[in-house]
Amino acid sequence: REGYIAGLTSREFITAIRGGANGRVAITYFEWAGYSDQKIILPWRMIDGPATAEAVAAEIQHAPYRRAPRTSIYGALQFAKPLFEASGFNGLRRVIDVSGDGVNNMGPPVTLMRDEVLEAGITINGLPIMLKRSYGYAADAKLDIYYEDCVAGGPGSFVIAIHEREQFKDATRQKLVLEIAGRTPAPRVVPAQA
Repeated sequence: REGYIAGLTSREFITAIRGGANGRVAITYFEWAGYSDQKIILPWRMIDGPATAEAVAAEIQHAPYRRAPRTSIYGALQFAKPLFEASGFNGLRRVIDVSGDGVNNMGPPVTLMRDEVLEAGITINGLPIMLKRSYGYAADAKLDIYYEDCVAGGPGSFVIAIHEREQFKDATRQKLVLEIAGRTPAPRVVPAQA
């Protein structure tokens, strides 16, 4: 959450919004774990400047923390897809950010839902969390490649891998700015800025 809070209130994010076609974005934020374990933390909100960005960040920050087992990226994408139609907003682009520390290990293969989401005209970007520990990786050492192959897709999609705890805020900010500015980094798997 701290990465999203910092990213949503950053000068770079606000500048990207102001430079966009409409000067505003709509956002919702939910957390997920297993196949049927998703919870909306922030219902759809409009961000059009620093004040609304701060209000959104505060709402995310003050929501109770929760922990849950398993990783169903399939379930997260299945949950996210209809949220756009129920949002009350009609954006030029629709993007789902997927942040996680593991591969899909519950429910059907993630590629089935990924393809369904892409067919609906929604882009999926990834933020795989690949923290190193003294005995190895906390997640799969090739999680970024998994996200590239099985999760991300659509016009301008990309993956930014996080390898160190200190990269969370900068990587999340970088991802949000790239999405809002409509820029596609090359290559699609982007190293997090230190």
